[in-house]
Amino acid sequence: MKKSGLLNIQKLFSRGEPAKPVAVIIMAGLGGMLAIAIVSWLGNVSARALLMAPFGATCVLLFSVPDSPLSQPANVIGGHLISTTIGLLAYSLLPVEWWSLGLAVGLAISAMAALRITHPPAGADPLVVMLVGQSWGYLLFPVAIGSTILVIIAMLYRKLAHSDNS
Repeated sequence: MKKSGLLNIQKLFSRGEPAKPVAVIIMAGLGGMLAIAIVSWLGNVSARALLMAPFGATCVLLFSVPDSPLSQPANVIGGHLISTTIGLLAYSLLPVEWWSLGLAVGLAISAMAALRITHPPAGADPLVVMLVGQSWGYLLFPVAIGSTILVIIAMLYRKLAHSDNS
């Protein structure tokens, strides 16, 4: 007999993600840790902002589910660039209000979907831009440069981590 209703408690607590070997879990965490540490260090030595909060969530995708379409370089870099651009446009043209924050995030989601570069962490970019009041320079540092560095680190890490299996 099929259960109906709005809330199916059993489904609420079921997990669709398959279990992963402990080594894979540890390597994912280590990869994210190293990527954020390296980008942060590079920002310090270059005296340039290369890090933003959504990059933590980007690392979840890059290192935990690297084969996901949402984790591909075009999605990571393109998703962050388009979402930040939308946030900057909204910040330039609109007052920062509850409705403009929602509008900017909604437009970012739609633009990423239309361009086939969906990257969920980038959905936060308009909020960061608008709530903190970022300028157009933010698009280059940290968004373009930081996301590109993260992708390069993830690709190198994956290549090195799997080089012994080749």
